[in-house]
Amino acid sequence: RGVPPPSDYARLAAARDMRLGLVPVLLSSMLLTVAVGASVVRSAPRAATLCRARAFLSSSVSTAVPSLDAKLITESPDVVADSLRKRRAAEEQFDNLEAIGKLQTRYAELSRGISEQLGIRKQLSPQIGKMMKEGREDEVGDLKQQVAAASEAAKRMEEEVTTVEAERARLLDAIPNLLDPRVPDGADEEDNQEVDSWEPKAGIRPATGKWHDEIAVDLGCLDTDRAAKLSGARFSVLRGSLARLERAIANYFLDTHITEHGYTEAAVPYLVGRAALEGTGQLPKFEEDLYRISGEVNGRDTFLIPTAEVPLTNLHSGEILAESDLPLAFVAFTPCFRAEAGSYGKDTRGLIRQHQFHKVELVRITTPESSNDEHEALTKHAEACLRALELPYRKMRLCSGDIGFSARHCYDLEVWLPGQGAWREISSCSNCGDFQARRMALRYRPAASGAAPQPQGKGKGKKGAAPKPVLCHTINGSGLAVGRTLVAILENYWQEDGSVIVPKVLRPYMGGMERILPDK
Repeated sequence: RGVPPPSDYARLAAARDMRLGLVPVLLSSMLLTVAVGASVVRSAPRAATLCRARAFLSSSVSTAVPSLDAKLITESPDVVADSLRKRRAAEEQFDNLEAIGKLQTRYAELSRGISEQLGIRKQLSPQIGKMMKEGREDEVGDLKQQVAAASEAAKRMEEEVTTVEAERARLLDAIPNLLDPRVPDGADEEDNQEVDSWEPKAGIRPATGKWHDEIAVDLGCLDTDRAAKLSGARFSVLRGSLARLERAIANYFLDTHITEHGYTEAAVPYLVGRAALEGTGQLPKFEEDLYRISGEVNGRDTFLIPTAEVPLTNLHSGEILAESDLPLAFVAFTPCFRAEAGSYGKDTRGLIRQHQFHKVELVRITTPESSNDEHEALTKHAEACLRALELPYRKMRLCSGDIGFSARHCYDLEVWLPGQGAWREISSCSNCGDFQARRMALRYRPAASGAAPQPQGKGKGKKGAAPKPVLCHTINGSGLAVGRTLVAILENYWQEDGSVIVPKVLRPYMGGMERILPDK
């Protein structure tokens, strides 16, 4: 009861097959998996089960997303235009596509022209040398003029190539990542797709209607007035037990990801150069949301980090890694700084949207073949923290109009805040494919496949040439946002007597404290 009949699964799978071109063998395997897992959802309503079945099919499909570069834009502009349409991109973006195509064509023409002119110079120069040795200096004047003209023409074209390359790069940097076929089409967050949800056992804590800022002020642990005196709006000062609780949350997340999930902790700079932000995609498009340092640092245009994703992902920028070193998994706890230029008047109350906040960030660097699996793994690592804290949450697949600039596929984990009566994002887990890696020249060299065959009689076979480097795939997500986790604990663990229960997993980090009591 409540489980769709095999015909519904077949219909769903057939539709997916037509859309993505799945092979029948893969489809059959997926259907078998769904059938085996049917008992898990046996009590769910029919509509909800069908929705989950669609989500399961979508999540289980290994999808191929083209690499976004000037060549793709030139040869398959419709592919990029379709992605832009789904993202509800501005008309300017479509104009940029056409401009990039023209620039790429011009670049190819110039490259051929340079090659031709250098070929002329290469062909004639030896002739001039030979004639000079033979004492025929009076005959080389015309050839010298041809060589000089070829050199001048090549120089002019090389200068134009530099200009064309710069303009092409500028326009290309403003084009968002291509979308994974699993991304649902939609305009905004209202069209996001619920993939899963989780809640602790009923009766663990009483219902509450108080906002976290009221709770924190009543505890005597939040001082927004003095924060405003120091720094203005969207800043806060935590004191006493809440300051300690925030530190406990961060330490618990770090220890969990390091000891249970296999991440390597990194303590990274909070200031980064422009190139790092261009690599991860915050620049050039989102500069107004960043805090820029007024003077150069080490001769560089420098910014405060908006997230540890930026320094972590860029740790190996410009490098060629060995395939055997992948995947790389990093975790870092840092403050994050955001101007929130586009959020004027939004979330002005409480601790939800601050100019400075703390976050534990997860980054994985992997191969294209492992990309989807690594994305799912990272998301589960973030989910594990929410479950350990016994916080109700739901997992949402972002639609095409809500997904981030650099992401091709993204899950948002939204925690339930009973005081607000709303789900709020606490982690955004993004698979960026090779989008960021291309921008920061992050590559790996695949393992050699073995010895290359040699002609008979030429001795033993020798190893073939080393495989060409391939762009890595990058995945990132919050594991979790520390400030929003604090908010969720306050609203979900608040008691009628004004106290707040400390989640069990955090008590060792709080000196055994079980409740935070009002400051009398």
